Amino acid sequence: MRRATSGVLRFWIVPVTLVVWELLTRATESPYFPPPSRIATQFYDMWLSGPASQLLLTDGALDTFGPSLGRLLAGWVIAGVLGVALGVALGRIRGLAEYADPVLQFLRALPPPLLVPIFFVLFKIGTPTQLAVIVFGVIWPVLVNTTDGVRSVDKGFLETARVFQFSRYDILRRVILPSAMPKIFAGLRLSLSLALILMVVSELVGSNSGIGYSLLYAQQSYDYAGVWAHIVLLGVLGLLFNALFLVAEGRVLSWHANARRNV
Repeated sequence: MRRATSGVLRFWIVPVTLVVWELLTRATESPYFPPPSRIATQFYDMWLSGPASQLLLTDGALDTFGPSLGRLLAGWVIAGVLGVALGVALGRIRGLAEYADPVLQFLRALPPPLLVPIFFVLFKIGTPTQLAVIVFGVIWPVLVNTTDGVRSVDKGFLETARVFQFSRYDILRRVILPSAMPKIFAGLRLSLSLALILMVVSELVGSNSGIGYSLLYAQQSYDYAGVWAHIVLLGVLGLLFNALFLVAEGRVLSWHANARRNV
């Protein structure tokens, strides 16, 4: 009962907002701001009116979601691997960090959408360019958090490992990475939300598939309910990815949570 009451108190703003939005949009009758009921109908017709054998997903949903989610996850994984590897190197090699920091800070300040024309020249139009946009944009949270996590490893742990004559690989695997893992996961979580945004941005130019392409087509067709349905879809995907990531993080870092409880 307490959990149910807590849930109601936490989410009461959602139905209230929807009711107010419905009343205001019906009163103003603006074509740019359709009522939530119309958006929900459009959302259902576009994505969730398929057969049960396809988990209620329509053919259009399968054709749209597949390419986008594939690019998003591939770009996020590549950025995660590169960010962790470079972060460990920068965190452990002081000289390397001093020389590389100005270049990295310069690259980090560049907005990924502005580099799309350059990526077109390097990789041509298609999935490689879209992956490059995603990787370039989402690698920085992972890189920065990994570097900071590696540098903040307790020196006592490192000295103890050396006393027991751990190899460099064992120190990295059994001391450095576990100690830096909470910050690494924080960077991965932030980069996942950025990957969703950049996935859409990368598909707005030079793409013939994906959620971003479908969103642009709805906008050019003056299908404003369809545009809002895409926005709702992106919000739902963001919530789903965040929930799944938190579950995975809780399993991987369960030892960390137990250690904090025992402190």
